[in-house]
Amino acid sequence: MLNKIEIIEVSPRDGIQNEKTILSTDDKVELIRRAVDAGIKRMEVTSFVNPKRVPQMADADAVAAALPRDPELRYIGLALNQQGFERARLALLDEVTYVVVASDTFSQRNQGVSLQDGIDSWTNVAADANGNMPVSVMIAASFGCPFEGELSTDQLLRVVEGCMKSNPIEIGLADTIGVATPKDVHQRVRAVTDAFPGVPIRLHLHDTRNTGIANAWAGVEAGITSLDSSMGGVGGCPFAPKATGNIATEDLLYLLDRSGIETGVSMNAAIETAQWLEAQLGKPSPGLLMKAGGFPSDTTDTAAAAP
Repeated sequence: MLNKIEIIEVSPRDGIQNEKTILSTDDKVELIRRAVDAGIKRMEVTSFVNPKRVPQMADADAVAAALPRDPELRYIGLALNQQGFERARLALLDEVTYVVVASDTFSQRNQGVSLQDGIDSWTNVAADANGNMPVSVMIAASFGCPFEGELSTDQLLRVVEGCMKSNPIEIGLADTIGVATPKDVHQRVRAVTDAFPGVPIRLHLHDTRNTGIANAWAGVEAGITSLDSSMGGVGGCPFAPKATGNIATEDLLYLLDRSGIETGVSMNAAIETAQWLEAQLGKPSPGLLMKAGGFPSDTTDTAAAAP
């Protein structure tokens, strides 16, 4: 188990993409700035998708152009196809997360292609990147499909194998609809690391069935290197029924801080950002620490001093 975990903030992308309240470009950039001020170094800032299908992301290029740049920061754009990848590259983002879905039905609903076509598309994108643009692969529905139900570990490994042939910088395992349990996370993370020793594993969790934080800890125990999370626990997928919010960044920080695992991110600043985002969206967010505060007091902020 590592004693330091990278937190990848996804509220500017996955966090708000399913929200009915459309945030302005300025508000999105302010959210990103607040996350950076809290200590986030790597962040999904937008997705380059069809604005008719995901209206919240219609200003992806404008958001990318307005980012507060810093050589220590890594801004990620999400892409579902070749066109999205090209847009992310032209926007001069630092890296791209490319999505491949682990089931045929969800792949058709999410990206309009079969599972194999999705892997082939990733292969083409990786060839175009040619080492000049860092690209990772996020495998959606790694723990279960909203349409086909259970997804076997063998099926997941076949998808991972198809993606690993093109050398992504990391493999992401996404519990897109929040069906995983800690046992599932242990088993699948270990299966991937056993099959591909040394590959960095990123875990993307949703708290749909109240197992998200437990699954995050299981991932840490299993040897993952980074965890996605969203300020306030906001989030959801427009194309996956009942896919509710991501795990809350501030809740995750409480778990890791109290367990002696370094993140370099300020828990109190994350709470403040979650509260700010809740106000912008105009409705309660599912995060818990933003309501309860830290322990033993609200001034507890061990992560802020972490290297």
